Amino acid sequence: MTTRTDPQPTSTPVTPVSSVTHRAADVRVERPARTVVFRHRAEYAATRLLTGALGALGFRRASTLGGFLGRLGHSLLGIRRDVVERQIAAAFPEWSRSRVQDVARGAYDNLGRTTIETALLPRYGRERIVQLFDPPADWHVIEDALARGRGVIVVAGHLGNWELGGAYLAARGLDFEAVARQMENPLFDAYVTRTRRNAGMKIIYDGDAVRRVPRALRDNAVVAFLIDQGAAGLASTWVPFFGRFAKTPRGAAVFALRLHAPIVFVVPIRKPDGRYTLGIEEVPYRETGNLDADVDRIVADCTATLERWVRRVPEQYFWHHRRWKHQQPNTPPELGDPLN
Repeated sequence: MTTRTDPQPTSTPVTPVSSVTHRAADVRVERPARTVVFRHRAEYAATRLLTGALGALGFRRASTLGGFLGRLGHSLLGIRRDVVERQIAAAFPEWSRSRVQDVARGAYDNLGRTTIETALLPRYGRERIVQLFDPPADWHVIEDALARGRGVIVVAGHLGNWELGGAYLAARGLDFEAVARQMENPLFDAYVTRTRRNAGMKIIYDGDAVRRVPRALRDNAVVAFLIDQGAAGLASTWVPFFGRFAKTPRGAAVFALRLHAPIVFVVPIRKPDGRYTLGIEEVPYRETGNLDADVDRIVADCTATLERWVRRVPEQYFWHHRRWKHQQPNTPPELGDPLN
């Protein structure tokens, strides 16, 4: 295992973007208290102990350890290995078995690193988070979108280190809110929420999205959505993802159309030297007056953008999630879940 030094600071300033209207105070919505059981306390205690131990290693060494543990999950423990490898093979049918396995190992490595890096975020201030990234060449895309005064919808997938990407946007001074689901463990959920807030992020739980997202966009804030988890119950549509129908949330597209907000795709990619680069591009759309058709087209375009980036670094995608699990009745096998 190669030991490397932590990334060195860059000259990227941690300053607010001039076109952002900052609200005076963080909006916090009280949620019903959930019962905390012994298992929750044990999981939370283990997490805090692990975070404390890893903090002494430094970001790069802890990330390297996370990658090692992730690879053990593939080679030794075989956790969801069949799911990961079969989904990669379905996405890239032209690949050999050995290449599929190599990318699968890389995906486990990335997941291990992402998990550890995210756990360490509470130990780092905003300046330190900014220093982990190369200055984005296309930052002006976000600034130009904000200059329109209608807010910005950021869409992203589980690619690279998505949690660190959100922290970076907030640390750069954006008025940044992220739509998220509550975690099953209330203690861990509160811990992650505090971590995000320390980086400057505000959290909109999905149950509050209908009320809070329009208000944030009208205040010219940036609101982020993860677009590649088709959980049951979410308002969604089925669009192609690597040639198969994937159940994909419609929320980002619906809010964009109703509030005429621009959509920007953002992806934080891990570089071989351990630093990050941030890909930024606008996803253009036009309104035809047919809301359902326009929503489906935007969802498909956002998903196609994600697919294009996944093809660049497939080993950094979260293949562990069954992306094609939810299907419409009578979907042909070649267009549906490859695990069925």
